Formats: sequence, C-alpha cells, structure tokens
Amino acid sequence: MSAQRTFEVKALTRVEGEGRLYVRMNGDTVEHVEFNIYEPPRFFESFLRGREIREVPDITARICGICPVAYQMSACHALEKALGIQTTPEIRALRRLLYCGEWIESHALHIHLLHAPDFLGYESGISMAADHRKVVERGLRLKKVGNEILEVLGGRAIHPINVTVGGFYRAPRVRDLRGLLPDLEWGLEAAIETVRFVAGLEFPDFEQDYECVSLRHPDEYPMNEGRIVTSSGLDIRVDQFEQHFEERHEPQSTALHSVLLPDASSYLVGPLARINLCHQQLPPQARKALHESGIDWPSRNMFQSIVARAIEVVAAYEEALRIVDDYRAEPDVSRIPFTPHAGEGCHATEAPRGLIYHRYRIGDDGLIAEARITPPTSQNQGQIEDDLRRFVPGVLQYDDPEATRRCEHLIRNYDPCISCATHFLKMTIDRGTENSTVPRGPKHG
Repeated sequence: MSAQRTFEVKALTRVEGEGRLYVRMNGDTVEHVEFNIYEPPRFFESFLRGREIREVPDITARICGICPVAYQMSACHALEKALGIQTTPEIRALRRLLYCGEWIESHALHIHLLHAPDFLGYESGISMAADHRKVVERGLRLKKVGNEILEVLGGRAIHPINVTVGGFYRAPRVRDLRGLLPDLEWGLEAAIETVRFVAGLEFPDFEQDYECVSLRHPDEYPMNEGRIVTSSGLDIRVDQFEQHFEERHEPQSTALHSVLLPDASSYLVGPLARINLCHQQLPPQARKALHESGIDWPSRNMFQSIVARAIEVVAAYEEALRIVDDYRAEPDVSRIPFTPHAGEGCHATEAPRGLIYHRYRIGDDGLIAEARITPPTSQNQGQIEDDLRRFVPGVLQYDDPEATRRCEHLIRNYDPCISCATHFLKMTIDRGTENSTVPRGPKHG
C-alpha cells in the first residue's frame, strides 16, 4: 500500500455543493480531518441590508431551490416578531401545510433518488430504477404531491411567490386545496409503505453519541414553532439561540461552522435529531410507523436517518390531510397589514435538513438594517467532520473506489445542502510520509 492514497470523484452526485475531504493518518490513527467547502460565499445577509421588508421572503427563497419555504417562513416569523404582528389561526394552519409540502417533496427526493441507491449498490436513482422501478416511481409521485401543495399555496413549486410577511397575498381556493385530497390519501399509504421499505435496508454498524438539537412543541411535531432543545437537556427560547450557539469561520472552508457553547462542540440537526427528541409528538399513523420500523429509538446510527426521513413523510402527509380536510371556506383575512417601523426579531423553524435560524433588525427608515441566517448545513458541518474522523479507519482496507463510495454514503446521510450546484468531493489520505503536508482547498479573496 502506498504511503499516500488519493480518492477522487470528479462529480460528487446526489449532494449539493463543492466539497473536498482531507485525511492525515499517523499509522492507523486519523490525525486530522477537514471537510472543505470552497465554493464562493453568496453574501445573502449582506445584500438583504437596505431592502424593504416585503422583499425579504422572496430574496431568501432564492437561497435554496429545494427548501425555499424554510427560508421564507423563518424570515416571515422573525420579521413579524420585530413588527409586533400576530397572525390568525387560519394563516398558521396554511403555513404549516406549506411546510408539509416542502418536507414531502424534499424528503421523497432524497430517500428515493439520492440516498436509497447507496444502500442498494447503485450509482444513481436512474440506474436503480432499472431493477426497482416501482420504488422510484412511488418516490417521484410522492414528491409530485408535495410540489402540488406548494403550487396551490405558494403560486409555484420553486421559489413560491404567494408568501409574505403577515400571511399570504391570496388564500387558496377551497376547490383547489380540497382537490388535493385523493392524492394526499394515496400519499399517506405510500409513505407508510416507504417506511417499511427503508427500515428493511442493511445499515452499517456505526453508532455515535450525538448531541441532537431541534425545536420541540408541546402539542405538535415541530415545523414552524417551538423551543430549542438538546439531547443533553438544554431547553431555551429561540431568542436565546445566539447565547448558546456560535458560528465560526474555519480556514479550510467558506461555509461557517456552528458550535454549541460553552465547549464549542459539534451537534446534529435534521430528521434523526427531530425524531430522537420529538417522536412523542408525531401524529398517530407516523408514531405507529415508527414503532413498527423495528429500530430502537432514539437512534445513534446516522445511516438510519433515511428511516427518520420516511417517518417524517408519513407525518407530513397525515398533517396535510387533516389541514386540507378542515379547509371548508377561504379565510376572511389572508394577510395582516403592517406599517414598517424600527424593531428586531428572531425565529427558528425546521427545514427538511434541520433547524434554521433567522434574525433581522429593521432601521428607523423601515428598511432591513441587519440580517443573520444560520442554515442547517453549517450547523451539521462539524458533526460531518466528526463522523468522518471516526468512520475513515474502518474503510482503509478497501480499494480507493470502494473507500470513497463509503465516505460519500456517510456524507449523504446528512442530505447536505452545501449550495445550489453539484460539483465534487476529492479525498486525500496522507499516511504521514516524512515531508507530507495537509493539502488545502482553493482560496477565495
């Protein structure tokens, strides 16, 4: 075996963004790991400054084409707190339905086309479809129903345009929303079948003591609202987030790393964290699917995140069915009017990939004076590195392509949304030759 091995994938498929992994070995010990994100930063927080309040949901939606609702909802809630806006129960229910649509389309895509191929030994969802056509078709149809919810409520499935501070520009027509009922009924059964399918996959034996972090609500599974809780017992209001969590710049990455204070430790957000912390708040059929999965919850195996996602799809369909079935008349008010004024507010919601935090300060001129956005992937960044550090020694006996494939699989457990483009992961293992150095990713000014 040569002193230095390089694993290279020129197009890391089935994740979003540019990444490079460096590993330095000292004998059989992993001495150093860097998961580098080196694509240029996008400066959304900067160019939100000076914008009008109503522009913010439309601008933040462009951060991600798969989960625009998470950015829109977090922004709307935070700005409404800054402005003292209190929405109606009808608006709240429709917002929760919109979030259900996003969870459905995002999770269904990841489970069936991006993640399941790893477990079944296929290079892509397309090649998997040759042998598992019904599974892939089910996933595509599940995703389509999620997109339809976004279209009816948001005006279109990608970057919805009907979302605004205070509610919606227009309430959905009863016939349009209730017209989704047959597809939602089919989708609930299909989602339950998906849990059975993914629970039967073979999971690598890789358990870790994760510090799970998520919102938790006393009466419902968390989406738009809740307190921030951790598996070690932290239970705080959202406005205390910055007292306990801090984003830090790491020299190897253009993406900030978020840590849990006071120890600056890594932590986990996303479906596995939510299920571990909030499974008692799942609606009945999702809770039944969880118990029938055969997994001992809370789970310490990140590879079982695919089952957590599938259970959340059941929960989203179940919740969507309830909300749509109750929608018998269009609300009298779909948007609460406001007058721009100075203020500050923050809020957190649960994106498909995990907790997302927004804080805004409005100046005396009624324009955005400051914006802070902490997305899920920056919070999982350190935990991904920790997982890789512990995982790599177990794959060194494989040849380069197989070792690389297994590391890619580990990263895809997180469904990382690094940016809105797919590029590549390059993995270098430095076994500690006399003059060896740790390679670095390209620098950006």
